[in-house]
Parts: sequence; structure tokens; C-alpha cells
Amino acid sequence: MKRDMLIQNGNVLIDNKLILADVLVLDGVIAKIKKGIKAEAGIPTYNAQRNLVLPGFIDVHTHGGVGVDMNNASGEDVKKVSEFFASQGVTGFLPTLLTDSQERLTQCIHTITEAKKTLSTGAKILGIHMEGPYLCKDYKGAMPESLLQLPSVEEFEEYQRVAEGNILRITVSPEVEGVPEFIEKVSKTGVAVSIGHSGADYDRAWRCIHGGAVSATHTFNAMKLMHQHYPAISGAILESDIYCEAICDGIHLHPGTVRILLKTKGYNRVVAVTDSIMAAGLGDGKYKLGVNDIVVTNGDAMLADGTSRAGSTLTMSRALRNLVQFTGKEPQELSCLLSQNPADMIGLGHRKGCIKEGMDADMVILNKSYHVLATFVEGVKMFDAQ
Repeated sequence: MKRDMLIQNGNVLIDNKLILADVLVLDGVIAKIKKGIKAEAGIPTYNAQRNLVLPGFIDVHTHGGVGVDMNNASGEDVKKVSEFFASQGVTGFLPTLLTDSQERLTQCIHTITEAKKTLSTGAKILGIHMEGPYLCKDYKGAMPESLLQLPSVEEFEEYQRVAEGNILRITVSPEVEGVPEFIEKVSKTGVAVSIGHSGADYDRAWRCIHGGAVSATHTFNAMKLMHQHYPAISGAILESDIYCEAICDGIHLHPGTVRILLKTKGYNRVVAVTDSIMAAGLGDGKYKLGVNDIVVTNGDAMLADGTSRAGSTLTMSRALRNLVQFTGKEPQELSCLLSQNPADMIGLGHRKGCIKEGMDADMVILNKSYHVLATFVEGVKMFDAQ
């Protein structure tokens, strides 16, 4: 597939500033950014018409969309959801696997790993995020309790072998026996360990952070909240420099909570995620999340028994528009939450997450109302609203 492209006449986000410029892409990499680049023979062009050109969105926590559940997906399903994500401005994502049986997780990991090798349309699979199975029962949320277990480095290494090294992230609960030691070992292999689904106390959480945890999963959701006498895990993640996921759908977090999180952590330490389930892009109804039955009402996903919220129906493009509304900021000021921060968090910031010469040509074009006009993945136009 030809990966050359010239994007012309765009308001391009470069070094936190919007600059009217052209972007030349050669072999999937940004080769030149300047005004008035002349189109060479054989290189396709795209006229951005002075619309916003931002780094492509990276979703590091998604369980699916448009009828596809990552825990039950075929290769064709993964292709379908990848194409949907591209329509939402996503250029890269981590399929996120819910706690499941060892046999099922192994099969899911294999399917996603094979899809990563062969997928040529839609958003790019950057790796895998395992949400569990080493999680706390008291804060399990939508995790099936019977399948939660103590951590095993040997078991994780086997998952990583099946994944051919593509598990980039795992969420664990600090209070589970053996988790601090697990974090110390696994983080040294380059896996981005996140802490969540947790009622851990302040000291235990800090032990895990010092041991190598780099982020918190769906901050303040399925998590013990801070008390003035007992700051707990929430206090530790706010005080530390680790990244904090935020589900900005207006359901999981109040807009004021999002603003407080941004003010406390800084815009360079918050990562916008969807935590989307197969209902994303569809309407209300009955769905699945792993082994769980889910009911979506007014866009809010709940376990069928009503005991817990179960992911979201959010998309990344909607998350950006919500953030604009919640904060009063412009998209260029918020872009890092959806691009640079997640790229840095999973160790890909050296080639993804910003628009700069030498970086992968992952870009999204947004209109004046911040809806997606086009999405480019390594220079290839994977979505065009026209």
C-alpha cells in the first residue's frame, strides 16, 4: 500500500501552536512541514481547507464498538471495529481484554496478534491492554469475580509469548497479594503497568508506584476515593506523577471532576480513554462484555443485574468535544490528552503522538464543530467523511 501523501492548506498543530501549512508524507513518515509544498508526480493530495490538523487519537482502553466485543472477536470483527475507530479520528489503539478464563484470554490474544499483522484498513493495533485478571474482588466493577486470581509472572510471560511481545499494558490491583512484586518484575520488561479496580490504601498504592506502575485505570471509577484522614489509592495517584485515565463521557466523571483532575495532575498527565464496549456507535439495547450481559439505557452501560456500570458507549471524537465543553479550552490545547500522553505512556512517544518531521504520519482532520473529516494512519487515508 502506497504511504505517500501531501496534506495541503491545513491549520496544523505543531509544538502546541496552530500553523497554516502543508504536510508531506513519504513512506508513512512526516517528511516536511511548511507552506507551499509542491505536489510531486504520483503523490496523492488532500486539501484540508484550513480545517484543524491534529495528531491522530490513541485509545489505550477500549473493549470494542459497533457490535464487536474484544473478548469474543474474530479477525474480521477486529477489522470492522478498527475501521469504525478510524471514523472517530483514532489512528492507533490497544484492544482491551476483560478478565476471562486462561483459555479464552489466550485465544483472544492470538486473534488480536494475528490481526495486528494483517490489518491494512482502519486504525492501527498498537498492542494489547489486559485489564485483569489480577484484580481485587471488592472493586471488580464489571469483572467476573469467579475468574479473578492472584498474579503469576509465569502465566503473564506465557500470555506475552502468545502475543509475540505485543502486550503493552496491564491493569492490576495493588492490594492483591503478590501484585507489588509482580509490578516490579513486569515493568522492567517494558510493559506499562496501570493500577486500578482498587481499594488499596495510600502506602500500598505508593509502593506499587515506586515499583514501576505508570498509570491509573479509569481514575475515580472502581476505585476507593480520597478521605482527609485516609487518602487511599486516589490520593496516591493524584500526588504522584503517574498518568491518570479519564473517561470523559459526562457519566463516569462529572465535568467538575475532570477539571479538578486536570488542574491537579496537569494536562501532560491525563489520558483520555473511552473504555468503550460493543455498544459504542450503536443505540440502547442488550449487549455483551466478555462473559457479562449488559444493558445500555440512554447511552449508559450497566451490568444486566444493575450492580455496576460496565464500560461506556463513548468515542474518542466525542471525548474531545466533551472536553472542549467541560473545560472551555480549544482542541489544540486538549490534543495531548488524546495523542501525545497515551503515546508516551505506552512507550511509543518517540514515533507517535505529535506532528513533527520524522514521526509517523498519524493525523486527524476536524471541521469547525470538531467532527472528523478524515483520518490518516501512517500516511494512508483510512477515513474520509466525503
